Amino acid sequence: MSEKEQHKDEELNQEQAETQREEHPESAAESSEKQEVEDNPIQKLQDEVQDLKDQNLRLYAEFENFRKRTAKERLQMMDSANKDTLAALLPVLDDFDRALKNTEATPENEAVLEGLKLIQHKLGETLKNKGLIAMESTIGKAFDVEEMEAITQIPAPSPELAGMVIDEVEKGYKIGEHVLRYAKVVVGKEA
Repeated sequence: MSEKEQHKDEELNQEQAETQREEHPESAAESSEKQEVEDNPIQKLQDEVQDLKDQNLRLYAEFENFRKRTAKERLQMMDSANKDTLAALLPVLDDFDRALKNTEATPENEAVLEGLKLIQHKLGETLKNKGLIAMESTIGKAFDVEEMEAITQIPAPSPELAGMVIDEVEKGYKIGEHVLRYAKVVVGKEA
């Protein structure tokens, strides 16, 4: 290629570049900015550092969310395991209550009765320390489906006892605010 041809090619390329700048002024500005960033190694490194900081911050946030979620799941798993164990021990508590009610207080049975009371108290305290809470007696209270299960209805002895709990067959228990076992009650109905 001769010098003239090279000169014509350069002029043609310059004309095309000018035409492009006139048609697309933003892309020319962007390309000049890119060119400046590429030419400035400090700016390039600062941008890279900023990107790495952002990436690090996102990873830290994801890890914190993961840590909190697993801690919450671990607590829920422990609570459900605790719940099953405590529910399995409730019939034992009921048996102690029945045994104490049905054991006569005679001089011969005094030691047996005292032993039953001590064992019942110790078991009750241990379960209480594990989170088990006995519900208050429901006798004489209005029937509440949130804490009670009606096993039967009988005619109310008086009109004011209609819709009220007449007798409690099984005591109710909670773990924290959650009902573990509903109190089984007999409800009075209008005659």
